[in-house]
Amino acid sequence: MEGREVSKNLVLAYKEKILAEYAPASVNSMLAALNCFFKFAGLHDCCVRRLKMQRCAFSESEKELSKEEYLRLVNTANKTGNERLCLAMQTLCSAGMRVSELCFVTVEAAKLCCANVNCKGKRRTVLLPKQLCRSLSAYASKYGIKSGSIFITKQAKRGTEATYGQP
Repeated sequence: MEGREVSKNLVLAYKEKILAEYAPASVNSMLAALNCFFKFAGLHDCCVRRLKMQRCAFSESEKELSKEEYLRLVNTANKTGNERLCLAMQTLCSAGMRVSELCFVTVEAAKLCCANVNCKGKRRTVLLPKQLCRSLSAYASKYGIKSGSIFITKQAKRGTEATYGQP
């Protein structure tokens, strides 16, 4: 605190700091402890909201692709030479991600075999299979993507910044 008075803005700044360092469940437990302390100390206006976390891990089976449908989509993308679409399909299906979450699959995430997804106010960690990570890293290297999002257009359009080297 460095002698500063406790305020809502200071607590919100702390929340942003711990968001960058800890998993969402850990952040929520820290915030719960802080909120209990603030209520005990009569500092009710310093309480902050916890992170929203997705509860349902599985969707209805009618909405899922069959293995045959998945293989047909991946093979078609591969046969037409659309390497990016082929990898995007593999990433979406192997990790259970949404299309809007592909921008969180970064060069750094491929090295760690997990992506930290922050979409629609919800945060979660998505595990990526090692073989997929090798393919993603090879793709990024081939197209000179040094950091940031892997799934970008030829005009480098997507939600986050990427750094390019020479292809």
